[in-house]
Amino acid sequence: VIGSGPGDISFLTADARAALSKSIIWLGYSPYLDLLEPIRRSDQVRIEGKLTKEKDRCIQALDLAIQGAKVALISSGDAGIYGMAGLVLEYLLERRSEDRPSFQIHPGISCINQLSARIGAPLMNDFCTISLSDKLTPWEKILQRLEGAAIGDFVIAIYNPRSLERDWQLECALNLLKKHRPSSTPVILARQISRKDESIKLFSLDNVPLGEVDMLTVLIVGNHSTKNVEGY
Repeated sequence: VIGSGPGDISFLTADARAALSKSIIWLGYSPYLDLLEPIRRSDQVRIEGKLTKEKDRCIQALDLAIQGAKVALISSGDAGIYGMAGLVLEYLLERRSEDRPSFQIHPGISCINQLSARIGAPLMNDFCTISLSDKLTPWEKILQRLEGAAIGDFVIAIYNPRSLERDWQLECALNLLKKHRPSSTPVILARQISRKDESIKLFSLDNVPLGEVDMLTVLIVGNHSTKNVEGY
């Protein structure tokens, strides 16, 4: 299971690149495979998966590995941060130990690492990441975690902030944070980090443009000590 980094192939780690080189089958969501295409050899098979079919990709990867193929199951960013590592490990451990293929996780650079480096140093002290997607976590639990992070004055990175089907959660989350932080608190809004259409903008808690946010966006909300000085 390989974390392919935030986008640009230059941020693929040497460890992940070596693992990809050894794999005869590359399995992943097609936009992530597209980013890696320049280093795929002609003898390496590309198998594309659909966005919401993560379970199917995990099972397919395990089945191919059991048959003897060396398979790279690819996640963007780090596979252990909202990626494929947990899901494939869950299915792996459901099988009898004698039926399990050998398995390794190769970490990658997360988009929040890249975003932090682009904008300055917003994650220098305690921070947390929270996904607003309620597909696997109940919304009540997400709100509980947001409240805890707000009370604890954590810098908060927000993943999966808004989609066509989930267009109200981000506003709700920001309104909750406004109860605990000044409206002038810096908020970084970034889309397509280290990819062709990269966009990084700096706002404050009271003027985040909700309409510009989608599933390709990540936000970093500062805490009481976060400063915006000359754009850093």
